[in-house]
Amino acid sequence: MSSKTILVVDDSAALRQVVSVILRGAGYEVIEGCDGADALAKLNGQRVHLIISDLNMPKMDGIAFLKEVKQLPAYRFTPVIMLTTEGRESKRFEGRAAGARAWMLKPFRAEVMLGAVKKLVLP
Repeated sequence: MSSKTILVVDDSAALRQVVSVILRGAGYEVIEGCDGADALAKLNGQRVHLIISDLNMPKMDGIAFLKEVKQLPAYRFTPVIMLTTEGRESKRFEGRAAGARAWMLKPFRAEVMLGAVKKLVLP
């Protein structure tokens, strides 16, 4: 079985590192982006099975990034988990409308994140 690739987008290097360690430990390949613009540049046609993105980032926030990703034919159906401190229902609604499949609040538990990842990463 080939490993699945997950793009992790967050302006916090420490958080990207924690998420990456958890995902790599579970057998996933990880690509990191430091904000929405950086992550978009890294989506160069390679297969990405899931995107985990922060909401509040400089340059391009998570919602703007998500809207851009969903315009790209290769990534239109790529599931996205928003990983954020933002719990307001209005933001969740905005995220869902932009195409987010799941909303996870920071701080998170590794096993909860991996459970969500397993549900959303298609075989």
